[in-house]
Amino acid sequence: MKKSELICNPDGSIYHLALKPGELATTIITVGDQDRVGQVSKYFDSIELKRSNREFVTHTGTMGGKRLSVISTGIGTDNIDIVLNEIHCLFNKDLKSGDSLNHQSLNFIRLGTSGTVRSGIEIDTILASQGALGYDGLLHFYQNDFPENEVNVLLEKNPTLKALPKPYFTQADPFLLGHFEKVYSKKGITITAPGFYAPQGRSVNAPTKIENFANTLGELDIDGIPITNLEMETAGIYGLSALLGHKAISISAILANRITGEFSANPAKIVERMIENALEKISELH
Repeated sequence: MKKSELICNPDGSIYHLALKPGELATTIITVGDQDRVGQVSKYFDSIELKRSNREFVTHTGTMGGKRLSVISTGIGTDNIDIVLNEIHCLFNKDLKSGDSLNHQSLNFIRLGTSGTVRSGIEIDTILASQGALGYDGLLHFYQNDFPENEVNVLLEKNPTLKALPKPYFTQADPFLLGHFEKVYSKKGITITAPGFYAPQGRSVNAPTKIENFANTLGELDIDGIPITNLEMETAGIYGLSALLGHKAISISAILANRITGEFSANPAKIVERMIENALEKISELH
């Protein structure tokens, strides 16, 4: 493999994450915010590694005898592309030769925040993404066999959405979705957007292409599963995890209701509760 394809730093660590093989656990919590890494790792019994490079902060340690890692991805699926590919290489590639190793499957658990497009979903709800529609375009650059029928049916239901780039559809790992069912009270289809403002229907400075985009999404479903929320990473995590042979689930604290206009009065409290509840179930993973 050419040196320009799989890049390592002079110390042998992988380029963006600055991590070496063996420095990550096989169960990896991803968070967007760098500060949330410490919010998670403060519950560890011990921390063996703290590493920071660019927006990527990593802590590895143990909790209840289980080795865990937590890493900040930053915002967006462009960063997810870097994080998941480089983590995969740390376990499944010889970093010097680029040769493939015996496959090691990993668990990715995203703990994030989101806004709902359903008036009936209260703020401060913890929600799991059963599936995700990616409007970010990332997985269109990879060969994949993700189902297209669901997307085509959705676009036929509401031709207004044809004005936007065609999304792709990805799904949570069924085992992890079941394992964490006591953590969340709602589940549904998540929209992964390529931005925070117009791509999520916010008309703050310039008009959006689809008027009342959030309201439109909140009236739609895929195979009877409602579209529930908007964020910026889940579809990429699900898609790449499936392509690379890993398991993934995305869990979100709902901080905003885009239909009622409400925002959480105490976002830190619900995020802390999500972390505590998720860690309890993570400790039970084998």
